[in-house]
Amino acid sequence: MDTLENIKQQIAENAILLYMKGSPNAPQCGFSMRSAQALMACGKRFAYVDVLANPDIRTELPKHANWPTFPQLWINGELIGGCDIIMEMYESGELKTAVDEAAPESEGGE
Repeated sequence: MDTLENIKQQIAENAILLYMKGSPNAPQCGFSMRSAQALMACGKRFAYVDVLANPDIRTELPKHANWPTFPQLWINGELIGGCDIIMEMYESGELKTAVDEAAPESEGGE
């Protein structure tokens, strides 16, 4: 499977997906840290891909998404945006609404 196919499959298989630098518990940049914390505060599980550990995805995803930076949040196959947009949505309550709608109760986090 080529990188673009892999990206498309990841986006299709995960209702809430964060492409970030590092992991939610060990982020490697401040933008990724704030984005992951905002998502975790919404209380649902989400998938993530560490673009530092996946240089092919780090190279190809910006072309596919037409979004040059990381992190990138995808919900239900749609690019939501990066850190600034995630934080604005979190502060307004929109992020929790979007996450709740995307994540069935059976997948709820703590």
